[in-house]
Amino acid sequence: MKNESKLLAGSLALFLTVNTYAKQTSIMLSVEEQRITEQHKYDATLGNTKKLSLFVQQWLLVKNYKQAKQLLKTEGTRLWSEIKSQVKSQRRYDDRPLYWQRLAIKAQIKKQPLKFTETELESLLEVFENVSRGYDDIDYRYNTAKQIFITGFDPFLLDKNIGQNNPSGLAALSLDDKVIELNGVKAEINAVIVPVRYEDFDIGEIESLLAPIYINGKVDLVSTVSMGREHFDLERFPGKRRSVTAPDNLNVLSGGTVKAPVISKLAGETLSGNEYVEFSLPVAAMQKAKGKFQVIDNVKVVTLEKGELQPKLLSELDGLTAVYGSGGGYLSNEISYRSIRLQNRLGTKVPTGHIHTPRIKEFDEETNKAIVNQIEEMLKQAIITL
Repeated sequence: MKNESKLLAGSLALFLTVNTYAKQTSIMLSVEEQRITEQHKYDATLGNTKKLSLFVQQWLLVKNYKQAKQLLKTEGTRLWSEIKSQVKSQRRYDDRPLYWQRLAIKAQIKKQPLKFTETELESLLEVFENVSRGYDDIDYRYNTAKQIFITGFDPFLLDKNIGQNNPSGLAALSLDDKVIELNGVKAEINAVIVPVRYEDFDIGEIESLLAPIYINGKVDLVSTVSMGREHFDLERFPGKRRSVTAPDNLNVLSGGTVKAPVISKLAGETLSGNEYVEFSLPVAAMQKAKGKFQVIDNVKVVTLEKGELQPKLLSELDGLTAVYGSGGGYLSNEISYRSIRLQNRLGTKVPTGHIHTPRIKEFDEETNKAIVNQIEEMLKQAIITL
């Protein structure tokens, strides 16, 4: 720890001696980044002081935008690959280091913005975000019969529990690049982790991420994944509107309530589409996955006009206003709605839907492993039906 502190001190000293970039005004940290102090009190091992110090040294030597962009691509790739390797080898079976180390690097960039304009800095931070989430690592490298794409989420509701992890993010780290097999059928999985931020959804991050997946025509199944309830829920009827009062990771509220649910945005426009859509996952096959938890075909929804319903057909929801989809009224429901909406609009037949995992209240490695293993079993059962 002393050596790491010396490295960081040396980096800061170097910053003060670089005339070109001295006397720069720092940029305000986001709510997510401001939580780093509290997180460090909770568990300092979730960070990596040595790697952060080395990054600061490299950052302070940057001369121009091109160099900065390349450094952040390299650093984002290192972070994604390193944490993924830790999870796969089970040296540390934990998604939280990726989240907190990403924020720590972003905070250092904002504290020492060099002479980049605000627009340039936003662009550079976006490059780092995307690479460190696996967005630039979507590549099917193996000659398998089937290909699967999944998404996970960052930890969330951290003001209630700063130590919270998210098994969906852990599943993405564990299963990315993995080849699974059942009854002689092999499938390669690619995975990414998306943010828990309303703004990112509103600007179209999910559509930008998934459109190439559908358009290239090579993927056989798309499943978004998030943390949910007591057991696994396969969410049959996602709803269009936001209705929860829970904040996102920037402490931004959805603007909706159960009495007045709101429609989200897409690139500045109100999101168009039906109030409800229906998934196309191979439910019966996925329910055969053995494990600790039940796998439920969840059809429950809540409508403004008729309250809670359990429809058998999507047509039963015609003319009704969505309050909760099967996946609720938060971003986990919304990523499901957006992915299915996009699939329908592009006219593809790729089975698409959402897996809600059991909820983790406190970090529990064995429960996390049980959850990820059962997700893998669900995907194995699915591939023989595709």
